[in-house]
Amino acid sequence: MGGVGAKWGVVSAGQYVPAAVLLLLALLTGQGVHGGSCREATLCCNGRDSSCVVQKAPLNAIIEDLNDKPCYCDHACLKLGDCCDDFKSHCGVIDCIVSEWGQWSECDTACGNGMMSRTRIIEQKPQNGGKHCPSLVQKRGCQGLKCHNHHDRKALRETALLLPAALSKSRHENDTSDIRRNLRLRYKNAFKHNRGNEYCVEFEVIKATKACHKDATYRGLAEGERVIVRCDLEALHEDKSVDTLASNSIHDEDDPETPKYRCRGDGLTGRNTRFTTLALPACRGKWMRLTVGQPKKCPTSDAQFIFI
Repeated sequence: MGGVGAKWGVVSAGQYVPAAVLLLLALLTGQGVHGGSCREATLCCNGRDSSCVVQKAPLNAIIEDLNDKPCYCDHACLKLGDCCDDFKSHCGVIDCIVSEWGQWSECDTACGNGMMSRTRIIEQKPQNGGKHCPSLVQKRGCQGLKCHNHHDRKALRETALLLPAALSKSRHENDTSDIRRNLRLRYKNAFKHNRGNEYCVEFEVIKATKACHKDATYRGLAEGERVIVRCDLEALHEDKSVDTLASNSIHDEDDPETPKYRCRGDGLTGRNTRFTTLALPACRGKWMRLTVGQPKKCPTSDAQFIFI
């Protein structure tokens, strides 16, 4: 039995493996393999250090399993994604921890387009290269509905439909042959048929689509530009929602009881509303009315566009 003991090693009672296998296992475990553990390898390095590595397999071995790839215990591994499993816990790396989102705030605008926000707080600051804290504030658009009257809410929801002002001139040139001329002659004292009640509104463009920039006719609808839009007689509509004379609508100063008229989409002073163009629907955007109070009369030559 002495000869057998030289060739075989005892693993457990009744089980034997070749001594060569035991020797091979001993050599493998002698390579400093620590199962990918920074703690067992007693490694923790600042910055980027390629020598701060834990080999899971012999240096010259062919790696067939990705789990056998070396892992690192330097802080650069956080960005490279090749840290050992216990790197953070062993090296004191702590990621930022934030609370849940709070409730949304009230809309910051009582009437019209505005913003609302919500916040969260930092519960644990990052340490030793841990993940930075994410954004602590979120914002989203909102619509303030606490308007003074029904007219204001209606005006804010409207979208102005535009045509080039050159078409306004052709309208006036056709006055002599237009059947509407008979109406104006018959009702020459009626407010709705008096061209003297046409008016203009000035806007500042807040945002416009690329389609506006590409078309020469609507190139003036660019962010930051100011445009004047004319409300022609043909576009006037009776505004039944108006309950005070301090509105944007125009009215007969000699007869306050007459109906009020205005063009749809003429907006509210200092508020953002929407516009789009009839001939090029892809050209659209937002603008803010600059004209204060009741709009002024203006010649056709001052306007770049007309309401529809």
